[in-house]
Amino acid sequence: MKQHLNTKYQISNTPPLVVIVGETASGKTKAGIEVAQRINGEIICADSRTVYKYMNVGTAKPTDSEQKLIQHHLIDVVEPNQKFSAAKFKSLAEKCIQDIQKRGKIPIVVGGTGLYVDALLYNFQFNTRPDEAYRAQLLQMNDAELTTLLHTKNIDITHLNTKNRRHVIRAIEREGEVPQDMILRENTIILGLRLERNVLKSRIRMRVEQMFVDGFVDEVAQLVKMYGWENESMSGIGYRVVRGYLEGSATPEEAKEAFIRRDISLAKRQRTWFKRNPNIKWFDDAGLLIDKAVEFADGFNYNN
Repeated sequence: MKQHLNTKYQISNTPPLVVIVGETASGKTKAGIEVAQRINGEIICADSRTVYKYMNVGTAKPTDSEQKLIQHHLIDVVEPNQKFSAAKFKSLAEKCIQDIQKRGKIPIVVGGTGLYVDALLYNFQFNTRPDEAYRAQLLQMNDAELTTLLHTKNIDITHLNTKNRRHVIRAIEREGEVPQDMILRENTIILGLRLERNVLKSRIRMRVEQMFVDGFVDEVAQLVKMYGWENESMSGIGYRVVRGYLEGSATPEEAKEAFIRRDISLAKRQRTWFKRNPNIKWFDDAGLLIDKAVEFADGFNYNN
C-alpha cells in the first residue's frame, strides 16, 4: 500500500483513473500493460474494433498471453453483426471502473477511439430520441452536403462508413450530444503516446505485414462465411480491404497496401481528434509516459 500523498494530483477522495490514448500502432497497448503491472491495475479497452468477437488479427486485439498477464475489459463484447455505440461503451466502462476500484485496483483506460474516451471522461449525456425535424432536414441533403456538414462540425469519422447515408446522418445527430462545457472527470490523467509520422507509418506497415502472416485473410474469410459482408462490424474497419483479394480481383500485395493506406488514414484522423483535447499530456517516449502514469497513481492513498 502506498503511504505517500501527492496533493499535486489528488483533488478529492475519488480514486485515480489513468487514461492512455494514441494513434493505431503507436504502442499504447504495451504501455498500458506495463503501467498496469506497476500500479496493480486492470485495463479497459476504449476501441470500437476490439469490442467485436472473432475479429482478433485485423483489430490488433491484445493477445491471449497479454490478456492472461493483465485483466482486460470490454474486449469481445458483441457479435460482429451487432451494433455497439459510444453510449453503450460509456455504460459498460462505468461499471468496469466501479468493479475494478471495489477490488482495490486502479482502472486504466487504453484506446484510440476518441469518442469513446471523451464520452467516459467528460460524462456525455446521450439523447434517446432523435429530433425528427432536424432529421428531416438532414434527409433532404445530398451526400456532398452531408460530407461538408461532417467537416464543418469537426465530427469524428474515424470508424464511420461515410458512404452509408444512415450512418452519416446518425453521426451528425449525435454531434448534439457532446457537451459544450467539457469538465474532465475528477482525479483523472490522460496520457498520449505520439510518434513521429514516418516512424508511425513504418510501424503500421510492419504490423499489417505481420497480420497477413498471422492469418488475417483466413479470419476475414471465416467472418464472411458466418455473417456476410453487410454487417455492422465490417462497415467501418479494415476488413473490407481484402474483399477484392478473396473475390479474385486483387493480389495479396494490393490488399496489404490498401490496408496500410486505411490504417495510415485512421491514424491521421485519430491524431486530429486527440489534438483538440488540451487535457492530454503528450509523450514521444513510452518509458516516460509509463513513469508519469506511475507517478500519478502513487500520488493517492490507494491500495495497490
